[in-house]
Amino acid sequence: MPLRPPQHDALFSHQRRSLPHPRAVTVAVSLYHYGRFIEECLDSVAGQTHEHLEVVVVDDHSTRDGSVEVARAWAERHARRFDRLELLRHRHNRGLAAARNTAFSAARTSHVFVLDADNLIYPRAIEVLHRAAAEGDRDAAYTQIELFGDQVGIGQADVWSRRRFQRGNYVDAMALIRVRSWEQVGGYTHIEGGWEDFDLWCKFLECGMTGLYVPEILCRYRVHGTSMLRTDTRDATEALKVQLTYRHPWLNLD
Repeated sequence: MPLRPPQHDALFSHQRRSLPHPRAVTVAVSLYHYGRFIEECLDSVAGQTHEHLEVVVVDDHSTRDGSVEVARAWAERHARRFDRLELLRHRHNRGLAAARNTAFSAARTSHVFVLDADNLIYPRAIEVLHRAAAEGDRDAAYTQIELFGDQVGIGQADVWSRRRFQRGNYVDAMALIRVRSWEQVGGYTHIEGGWEDFDLWCKFLECGMTGLYVPEILCRYRVHGTSMLRTDTRDATEALKVQLTYRHPWLNLD
């Protein structure tokens, strides 16, 4: 049974196809107080070489910085680029996991690419991941990430391995995910303090699901004052380790 999303309103809706194209991919963009980043994020989606895209932006009840207004104005200007473009807004703040689940629930395509509003993707990202997932028949496909902003570098992505996940998460949330796989594991779970993506990958592993690593740098993770890489404190990280190990006892997060 599909997950029931939180109460939300549709603030903008554009659809040029009554049914999704067989090769269409949904890009799920989660937005919360990132009005200063959302246009650049969506520009990177509009610039994809993959032709058939459906976009679902979910605002998790932003109350400042004009996030919704900026996203709606962008949608009105660029809607014709997409097979479908939706801007949804939660009636109450429900957290990142809920925002992603709402986007997945609204998707019409077989695969969804997960993107937070402060991050970017290079033009070939969706095309490459869609081809890799289809040819490999995998539950998820992901690439190496590039860090930019307050920190510059390369991420830690590597081949899909339960043994590697035992020691910690090395696969970013920016990934192409099969919708039926997301549904089978019950979607994202709210994890107090973050790490919703790590928890999802653990649930995938426990269900015998597989991911495919594409060794190209196609996704860009912005490091800034409120990003996960900058807000994790030592105490918070230890609490998250305890919580994740309780949920997934096979982890060894020393």
